[in-house]
Order: sequence, then C-alpha cells, then structure tokens
Amino acid sequence: MLFNSYEFIFCYLPVTAALFFLLAQKGAVPACAWLTFASLAFYGWWNPANLPILLGSIAFNYLIGLAIFRWPTHARLALCIGVGVDLSLLAYYKYAVFLANNLNAWLNLGLPVSAVELPLGISFFTFTQIAYLVDARQRKARAANWLHYGLFVTYFPHLIAGPILHHGEMMPQFAKPGTYRLSYRHLALGLTVFVLGLFKKVILADGIAPLVSPVFAAAQGADQLSFADAWGAALGYAFQLYFDFSGYSDMAIGLSYLFGIVLPLNFYSPYRATGIIQFWRRWHMTLSRFLKEYLYIPLGGNRHGVPRRYLNLFLTMLLGGLWHGASWTFVLWGAIHGALLALNHAWRAVRGKRSSGWAARGLSTALTFVLVVLAWVPFRAPDFTTTLKLWWLMFAGDGVHGFAVFSSHAGVPRLIGLALIVFLLPNTQQFVRFRTFRADRDGQGGGGWLRWRPTPAWAAFTALLGVIAVFGLTEVSEFLYFNF
Repeated sequence: MLFNSYEFIFCYLPVTAALFFLLAQKGAVPACAWLTFASLAFYGWWNPANLPILLGSIAFNYLIGLAIFRWPTHARLALCIGVGVDLSLLAYYKYAVFLANNLNAWLNLGLPVSAVELPLGISFFTFTQIAYLVDARQRKARAANWLHYGLFVTYFPHLIAGPILHHGEMMPQFAKPGTYRLSYRHLALGLTVFVLGLFKKVILADGIAPLVSPVFAAAQGADQLSFADAWGAALGYAFQLYFDFSGYSDMAIGLSYLFGIVLPLNFYSPYRATGIIQFWRRWHMTLSRFLKEYLYIPLGGNRHGVPRRYLNLFLTMLLGGLWHGASWTFVLWGAIHGALLALNHAWRAVRGKRSSGWAARGLSTALTFVLVVLAWVPFRAPDFTTTLKLWWLMFAGDGVHGFAVFSSHAGVPRLIGLALIVFLLPNTQQFVRFRTFRADRDGQGGGGWLRWRPTPAWAAFTALLGVIAVFGLTEVSEFLYFNF
C-alpha cells in the first residue's frame, strides 16, 4: 500500500486513525495494540510472505535487548550476536546474489545464483533495531515492553523508507497521555504537511520522471543522445529524487502528527548547501546521523589525526553507498561523496573560519549542486558504461553548441520551475513550522517569507493542493527509496 494511493488516503488512514482514538478512550494499551496491528497490515499489504521476516526480526532483537539490560556483564556479547545476526540477514537478502556474481566473475567459482526477493524496508527496520541495541548497550535507551517495542519498529509512517528512528525519541511519546487525545492542531498540522508531501510526490517528482527514465534507458543501449539529453536527465533526476524522498518524509511526518507523534526531520533544503559537509547535514539527515554515530565514530572519527579522519570519512560513505544497493555504481557514488567530504574538510582547514560574502556563498552553492548532480548519475545509472556515457555527453557531447540546444530543450521550463521551488521557496519545515526532532541543526533556522497558519485561507490553499494531487493520481508510482 502506498501513501499516494486511493486505498490509503480514503480507506486505510481514516479507519486506522478513527479506531486509534476510539480505542484510546479505553486506554493506551488497546490503542497501541491496534496501531501495531494496523502497521503490520500496512506492511503485509505488499507481500504477506514477508511478515514472518519482520516479526522474526522484531522478536529476536527484543530478546537481545532484554539480555543486554538484564545481564550487563554479558551485554557486549549479546550486542555482537544481535548486530551480527541483523547484518547477516540483511547481507543474505540484499547482497548474496551480488557477492556470488562477483566471486564467479573474478574467481570462476561456479557458485549457484538464484534471485532473492528483497523484503520491503529491510534496510530501514534493520538499521532502526541495530541503533536500538547499540543505545541499549550504552544505556541511552530504556528497556521497553514487547508491545511498545513492536510499535516502535512497525509504526507504519516510517516503516518502509524511514526516517531512521532512535528509541529514545519515539518511546517516551507513546507513554504520554496527550498522544491518545485527538488534537485539532495536530490534525491541521499533520494534514497540511501530508498534503505538501503528496503534492511533491505526485505533481513535482512524478511530473519530471518522463524526462529522466527514457534518457537513462537510452544511454544503457546504443541510442544517440545529446548534451541536452544528458544534462536534462541528470538535473531532472536530482529534482525527482529530492521531491520524491523529501515528499515521502513530509508525508511520514504529517501522518505521524495525526497520532500526536513527532518524527525526526529528514530534509532541510539540501540543494542550498554551500558545501558537501552541509549537504549531508541536510539530506537524509537520519541516515547521516546513523552513519556518523554507528560507523564513523566507532571507526575512530577524528580522534586519530587528520589522515585517519579523512580515511574514516571515505570508508563511512563507501559503506553508505553500498547500503543503498548491491551494485558497484552505488559504491562509486559513496566513494565520490567520501572524497568530496574529505576535500571539503581540507578546504575548511586551510581557509579557516573567515566569513564569506553573498557572491562566494552563491558560487559555493552552485558548485556543490553541480557536484551532487554529477554524483547522482551513477546512483541512477544501471552500470559504469551508462555512467561514463552520460558524463561524457555532459562535458564533451556537443561542445558550445550544446548549451544553445539545451536552452530550447522541451524539459527546460519544468526544470526551471523546480529549481525556483528548490532555491527560492521555503522548505516544508520553514513553511509550516512544525515541531520535530532535528537530526542535525547545522544550517537550520530562520524562517521562510511564507508561513502557514491554521486559518480558513490557508486551509483552502492546502485543500486546493490536496485536490490537485489526488486528481494527479492517474498512475500510482512507488517511491524511489523503496528500492533501497
């Protein structure tokens, strides 16, 4: 079931919310039990065969968590077992075929290779539970009862594609009496943020997709493409992925607000960043936080000198790229960002803390955006050959003539419109000013020159966006991050 589907919007969501608040009048336990059941039903809608995997993972990690709390002298061993099993499960479903194919190609081992269906959301619910076990070992999390833990993992707004949650952020909220009382302010805020996310996905992200997919498909084949085609597809994908994933995150945050639960902020105008460091403090912020706290810092962080720090950054992003998918193109994407992060830190060390004027900041933003767009090419491309072909076209395809051709490209007006939204309009958090956990506060603050308020005029505007988005649901499309 998709957030951007009629059955979710007009059936699942109203029934789930109505029964939650009705049962909440009987107490927190029946309300939590219903929300857990509804979340499992939401997950099972995709493929009921994957439910045992999710339930088994939850039961296993809950028991490991109990062992960590009850037998502190053996907590390290329990943590190693828990993380080892979690990563082994993830490796089997996500990387077994990739590993076997590469070993066969390199060493001619003749290993049997059969397709393994990837359970939806396995990366997200695995990372969420690993974070819980590590926090339990460090006593940053408290022991949870089985119902609250099951709801923490399965909670449907975040289950499929995040945000990646911390136990300490979520579980105290389920213990608050206010969570179980219907709030009209939460209802207004939640529906507004949900509608904004739905509009991003259906109108903006899906609207630019026809400019992107045919070019990447043609680049994989022998079709002739131009400078304009390559840049149009690369820029289009950058905007498509942003509006698609930030739209999903907005929808998840808005849905959660309906139930009185606050989720972490996951995007904050990443394409306005003045460097790659700031970009990763604004893009998929909960993943960045996870990689920093559970990979970069355990590797040594910046505690062992500058060269080791840069190596740790590179390795963190390399593994972060591999987390996105079992493909060498994702490894390349991670390596690019790891190298760029190291270069950005080196530049900061050389330059110091001198302030920059508006022209320098504008140039830094433009350079950062171009580098991110170039790195999105291997992220989207199916192989190295397609990646190199598109990069060649972007820089040497048609020479100077290519710029003139690009100005008349059919997709340019839409690209300009999306660029204006990205670089000039307030982001969702600035526009609505909802309370949220912030995964990182760098570059966040201030407000947009537009600000939503719970007034009839803004309600009408929100309703208009909602109607446009709903009527745009002619073809239901999955969110791009469902593939990761």
